[in-house]
This record gives sequence, structure tokens and C-alpha cells, in this order.
Amino acid sequence: MKVINIRNNTFPNYSLNLSMMRLKFLLPFAFLLLPILTRASSILIPMDDEQKDCLKSYGIAFWVLKNSQEVDWLLNYRGGSFMMKYDKKIEDECNIRGVSYEVLPDAKVNEIISEVSDPSVNMDIVKLEKAPKMAVYSPKDKLPWDDAVTLVLKYAEIPYDVVYDEEVIRGDLPKYDWLHLHHEDFTGQYSKFYGGFRYAQWYNDDVRNQEAMAHKLGFKKVSQMKLAVAENIKNFCAGGGFLFAMCSGTDTFDIALAAHNTDICESMFDGDAADPNAQSKLDFSETFAFQNFTIDMNPLSHSFSNIDVTPTRQVDQAHDFFTLFDFSAKWDVVPSMLTQDHEKVIKGFMGLTTAFDESKIKPGVIIMGEMKTGNEARYIHGDYGKGQWTFYSGHDPEDYQHMVGDPPTDLHLHPNSPGYRLILNNVLFPAAHKKKQKT
Repeated sequence: MKVINIRNNTFPNYSLNLSMMRLKFLLPFAFLLLPILTRASSILIPMDDEQKDCLKSYGIAFWVLKNSQEVDWLLNYRGGSFMMKYDKKIEDECNIRGVSYEVLPDAKVNEIISEVSDPSVNMDIVKLEKAPKMAVYSPKDKLPWDDAVTLVLKYAEIPYDVVYDEEVIRGDLPKYDWLHLHHEDFTGQYSKFYGGFRYAQWYNDDVRNQEAMAHKLGFKKVSQMKLAVAENIKNFCAGGGFLFAMCSGTDTFDIALAAHNTDICESMFDGDAADPNAQSKLDFSETFAFQNFTIDMNPLSHSFSNIDVTPTRQVDQAHDFFTLFDFSAKWDVVPSMLTQDHEKVIKGFMGLTTAFDESKIKPGVIIMGEMKTGNEARYIHGDYGKGQWTFYSGHDPEDYQHMVGDPPTDLHLHPNSPGYRLILNNVLFPAAHKKKQKT
């Protein structure tokens, strides 16, 4: 009988050869499967110190919405970051615009969602669904100053339409979701530049253009036209629109509404004397934000009322800061969205309206940023009808005291401006309209 030496038989080599053959056969399929197993599921646009350009990041989020894709706004996660489904076109757009991003696999996305959704942390996810249609209320002609909102919208590449008195009176506002008020004077006193600039060509051109438009639209006075514009804007907000105003577009809006039954303009503004009893005829029930204020009827003064603290404040630039409030991201969703930033202490900046006296603010208005030591509110928000409004005092977050005729701010020098981020929070806010019921 033949004895087989199991140690030295050839069967093990045969098994090894068979395994190698199987490996060679399966290897190509493994390489085909690898991209499917490891491909990216999402793009994260961080908004903390890792971001090269926070301002253009908002433009990317808006661009994604314009292309019918949704964006998750991660409140209080890395400065209020944005996350969206991976798309090579989005990645390419980030590279073109110089926006920092991270490509994330499913596992990391799930980890972030779990962290943000944890009830014990002050974070949340707000889904942005549709890009709002944007309008800026601004004169068509070039005046010797620049508007921070139009500067940042252009820089972030966010599209908008320009509307002014004719379009508003014509009834165009319902076409839009969001409206910004240029640093306008809704009282009809030409921003009270009479005292310092009544001989300047640009001032007289503005007066002439405003008067011509008032007569074209059937008004005897510019102040009457501006009141009608303010009332149309108020109705826009009541119907569900989102209003954002800066500088004198804030307090003069409320002053005009409060003065709807009286004349607060002296003869150099409208051809006849102001009502000497105008102060007692103010109707504070008509205003959005302010009450119990005293109007300044001196035509040579640059002040409109004591809503603005500019004439009395004694704060030097080195100590001019305001602080953003912390809100509950899971319950106070709206103010949480509007205060998303990588910094909580914001540099102050001046304007025709620099800061609001907190004693003149109506109950129920949300103060989102303030200088507590000066009793100054800088950033406030409220509801009106089905819509909402935000007032942000000052002229330009990166130009402490912008003077008439100064060159515009170059935002390429301030790509991560925390003050400008507050403007852009308001731009994206209407895209999350359905989320506001938590507040």
C-alpha cells in the first residue's frame, strides 16, 4: 500500500494557486466598487477661522439655492457653517470664488448631524429651501456715498434688482421676498444735508430729481411721496415680506410713519412751514420699532430725532464695540440665524444714524446686538403682520466714519468681516421662512 505524506503533498499549493486566481479575478471589481464605497456625500462650507472668504460663502449658499438645491445651515456649528449634498459643480464654484470647503463622507455627515441635533448643545439645523428674490430700494443716479448692502451683495455675487419710488408706488414690491432700504430719508428732508451741503451740486440735483418724481407720481411734496413709499413698504412687510434697513433708512422710516397726520418739514424742504404742534401729533402706533421719541425740527441740524444717540454719545473709536446676544438655536431660531458669526464682539461704526437709544425701543422688539454701557442698541428685529424686519444702525461695518465723497470700501480687504456677515445673514433668512414658527 502506498502511503501519502500529507506534509509534503501538493494539495496546499493547489489551494494557494486557486486563492490567487480568485483574487486576480475579483481585484478589478474591487477597484470599480471602491469609488462607490468611498465617494463624498456632502460639502461643508466652514464659517470659522478656517474659511478664507466668509462673505463669498454666502454667495455660494445663494447660488446653490438658485440652482434648486437645498442647503443646511448649521447654527452655531463652526461659526454657522453651510452643508449641502455633494455636487462637482458646487465644488468647482467654490474653487472659482475662492471659498474654503471640505468634502465629507456619509459617516462624517452623520456625526455632524448627531452633534448638532443633541438636545444638550446650543446648535440646530435649519434647511434653506429656495433663493429669495431680492430688491434694493436705492436711487438710480450716483450719489456721493456708497451703500454697504449693495457693496456686499455685489462682492458675494448675489443678484438683486434696484427699485425706487416709482416702482414702489406702482406696486412692484409683491414681486420680491426681501427688500433693503438704502440709507434713505423717508421724512422728505433730504437726509438733513441742508445745513452743510445746500450749495453742493449733488445736493441740488437730488432735490430737483426728487421733486420731479413726486410731481410725476401725483404728489405735491416729496415728503408726501416718501410717506406713501413708507406705507407701501409697511404693507409689503404685513403681507409676508422681509425688510432690512441700515443707517437712516431705519429711524426715518418710523418717523415718517409716526408723522403721517402732520407736517414736520420746514419751508426749505417742502415750500411751507412745519406744523408747530407736530410733536404732539406723532402717532407711535404706526411705527415698527420706536416710540416716545422727540423729533428734531431744526433744519440746520443733522439729527432727525433722539432715537439716534449720535449727537450725545461720547465713545471713541478704540472703545466702540457692540456685543451680539446668544440665543437658543433650537427655540429662538430667527434671532439665532440673524446673529450667526465667527465673532460675538463687533467693531462699532458711525452713520447718519449710528445707534438706537434703547429707551425709545418698543416692547417686544428683539435686541440682537448692543453696547450695554452706553444703553445703545445696534441690531434689532421684529415681526409685522406676516412679515419680519431688521434694523442695523451705522453706515459701513468696515469704514468707521464714512464721509460724503469717500471712496467705497474694498471688500477684498475684508473677506471675513463679522460686521458685514450680519447683513448677509438677513439675505439668507427668507430662504428659511418656514422655520420661524419655533420662535
